[in-house]
Amino acid sequence: MLPTSLANKPLPAPAGLLNAVNPSGKRGWLLLAQLLMVALLATLAYMGWRHLYPPVAETGWRYEAFLTGIEKVSAIALDAEGSLLLSEELQSGEGRILRYSADGSLEPVEAGLSKPDGMASFRGGVVFSQEQGDEAVLWRTPERTVELFAGSNVEGLANDGQYLYAIEDRHGNGRLLRYDPSNDTTVVLRSGLDQAEAISACPDGRLFYSEKKNGTVSQLHAEGHDSVVLSGLNQPGFLLCNSEGLWITEDATHMARLLRLAPDGQLHTVLSHLRSAQSLIETRPGHYLLAEQGRNRVLSLQRNPTGN
Repeated sequence: MLPTSLANKPLPAPAGLLNAVNPSGKRGWLLLAQLLMVALLATLAYMGWRHLYPPVAETGWRYEAFLTGIEKVSAIALDAEGSLLLSEELQSGEGRILRYSADGSLEPVEAGLSKPDGMASFRGGVVFSQEQGDEAVLWRTPERTVELFAGSNVEGLANDGQYLYAIEDRHGNGRLLRYDPSNDTTVVLRSGLDQAEAISACPDGRLFYSEKKNGTVSQLHAEGHDSVVLSGLNQPGFLLCNSEGLWITEDATHMARLLRLAPDGQLHTVLSHLRSAQSLIETRPGHYLLAEQGRNRVLSLQRNPTGN
């Protein structure tokens, strides 16, 4: 036990330790600067790795860049003539929809849009949404473009052959809407959604939707008690349901993935190290196009012929 006279006094530190950590000395400042430099270089290296590291494909898949230099590319769809349409998700009337021609050129076919972010084939044309503010869902055909119904921050769109579904990307008060073209009416199927991004209709009639903030994908049930089928995702965005399962893109700035929930329940990471992955469409069996907004490009994805 220390004497009472020393009990409340700090014990002296070894001189070497004081010299190492005390910035008042020249050696201390030099060591501190070196440590800060190492920390800065490590941070920059990690940021550069996240930014530049290319996507990695799951075994059995391969990808390549299909289109590049498309600013804020978001939605992609095929129109009735089989032409590829792409949206540039720019705000305040700067957004556009482009058509890709066989000669490789891109032609604007719609302009003056505010964050065109959802697009789907519909009744001989293409419908598209505008996520910024209270904007109508529009239906574009070769003859004209008309308004279908109103929404607020509408993002994802899906067509099940009978109805058109739209989902709103709002904080805590988003809605899932169903539009009936036979009588031009819209009903609210769900409300109170938190940053809902996507809705997808499966060939067997099931419907799934994603909530970005919660990191979940849920299945819509007619009785109103929806079930969460996937959770813990990194900002899930677009959904596509087809014969190969349920596809999910992650809208994260870095380290995003393209996931596939197979019919057998197994979750596959088809692509990793993506940047703000957006829409995915199937152009023919085993062949897909994926919008990678963070790199302003569209990727072509397909299964390897050998499956390896």
